Amino acid sequence: MKKKIAAIVSYQILPYSSGGQKSIAQFNEFLGNQSDLTVISTSNNNVGLTKNYKMLPWMKSNVLKFFDLSLFFKLSTFIKEKGIKHLIIEHPYMGWLGWLLRWHCKVTLIVHTHNIEYLRFKSVGKKWWPILKWYEKWVLNTADIVFCISEEDKQYMINQLSIKKDKCTVITFGLPLASIPTDKKACAKIVRTAHNIKENESIILFNGLLSYPPNANAVKAIVESINPLLINSGLNYKIIICGKNLPPEFNELKEYVDKNIIYTGLVPDIELYFKAADLFINPILSGGGIKTKLVEALGFNTTVISAETGALGCDKAASGDKLVVVSDNDWETFAKRIITQLKQPIDTPNTFYDMYYWGNITKKALDTLPE
Repeated sequence: MKKKIAAIVSYQILPYSSGGQKSIAQFNEFLGNQSDLTVISTSNNNVGLTKNYKMLPWMKSNVLKFFDLSLFFKLSTFIKEKGIKHLIIEHPYMGWLGWLLRWHCKVTLIVHTHNIEYLRFKSVGKKWWPILKWYEKWVLNTADIVFCISEEDKQYMINQLSIKKDKCTVITFGLPLASIPTDKKACAKIVRTAHNIKENESIILFNGLLSYPPNANAVKAIVESINPLLINSGLNYKIIICGKNLPPEFNELKEYVDKNIIYTGLVPDIELYFKAADLFINPILSGGGIKTKLVEALGFNTTVISAETGALGCDKAASGDKLVVVSDNDWETFAKRIITQLKQPIDTPNTFYDMYYWGNITKKALDTLPE
């Protein structure tokens, strides 16, 4: 008999437009294929896009959802009527609700983390991060099980937040791919045609939600530090930057059009670009958790050159030489490794797919839950 699980997701994930939304949507899709899963989320979700699970849009789509006590009464009734034994909350924000339901309904409470939240807000200059730290620590200690996005986050929780070791399990970001895709050449042809990129020009990719400060800073590093070094090297290439909400001061990168930079905005199918690219660059110097775009690039058999901070959370042993890590702010070495790796293409190893295929990840998650 499949385990009965309820999950609380406090923001829109369907349709998804960011790596974080995509991560939760695909986790639920694969978890629902292996369990009896109901997701309670916000009213602005398109419930028609769910796969393998049921979604109940019971939560408000504004900040009031974080203080809506009526959710407790509605969910406690639902959990008891359906015989649900396990409750997952995505991120610690609805921890107060999870704690109440754990106490009242006698369910196993699982907090599915995606980074150390207070560190992420501290890194982007939010002055209220100490309050979030206190709350996050309380929520994680209240939970029966904590799903950590990476081994680094797990050890931080144990050593810095005093979370018990035996309640922490690494449940990483994943991919729906179980092996190397076979259509990279076809995808490259489509992208080259769309952007008038010549056959002798390598395609280098960066993408992300560009209003997020770490991603905006990465774009600045690309156009001001990395790209001039590549131009001086004589390399034939184009850098494609994808993503919505590029800050106005970049002026849509118009001044770099004649400097090998192509800005696309939000593209309808980012997987097409991951497959088309010869390299993915990740000059991220702040932020927490695992960088989902890095894992996606590797999964689509695209070599990644990353700054050290940007590679945190990704298993380097599983990724092999497909992931190249450079010290933060060492843009000269970063540019040299781009040139070197373009001359030495290799495939993503099978060990990567063993670790990052969603089917394996959700099975591991289910195996941690008591019967």
